[in-house]
Amino acid sequence: MHAIVAVLAIVLMFSAVPADAEPVDVELVLAVDSSASVDYAEFNLQLQGLSLAFQDAELARAIADGPYGVIAVTLVEWSSSQRQEVSIPWTRVVTAGDAVALADRIDQSPRRVQTGATSISASILFASALFENNGFEGVRRVIDLSGDGYNNQGAILSEAREAVVARGVTINALAIENQVLGLGDYFEQHLIGGTGAFVVRADDYQDYLGQIRRKLLRELQAPPMS
Repeated sequence: MHAIVAVLAIVLMFSAVPADAEPVDVELVLAVDSSASVDYAEFNLQLQGLSLAFQDAELARAIADGPYGVIAVTLVEWSSSQRQEVSIPWTRVVTAGDAVALADRIDQSPRRVQTGATSISASILFASALFENNGFEGVRRVIDLSGDGYNNQGAILSEAREAVVARGVTINALAIENQVLGLGDYFEQHLIGGTGAFVVRADDYQDYLGQIRRKLLRELQAPPMS
């Protein structure tokens, strides 16, 4: 735990918010499972679900209804402790057209991480570093992680969570329970944290298609931190 905190402290020392950072309602990291347990059809269903969600008119209204009416989004693939890739860099989303354009990019994004273990702890530490010096200053910072298995590599998950939450980041999760029944309970206990953190459960990857829309709406409609 001390090593995790030390690394994050070093990042914070050199990560003052730039004066020209754009204020946004939410800085959102979409972290999708690309480990060995996820085949290509399942990976593509994750992207399809995200793409469909950003084409949804209700989601566009949720963005517009925020205090600033703008969010920033980045897409990350993750697997083992050394395998995380940014698929889509930070993208400003204001209008419904912006959201549809992002949906198209998500839909066309190739798989960059092909295999590997399941290091959820490394993925959230990687995701938390992406908030620094990204050109945006969000009222809220949220990691939206989807996964279908337990953390089996890297730091202890609960310790990584505490280090990330200590930086003012909320971690929400979508548990895909096609292989591990009760995964949502595990995510509740060891992964989620921060203001208003929650877990959404999907029975399988087909169910994910609808559940990720529900999850994103809940994240975007959440009240700002006091």
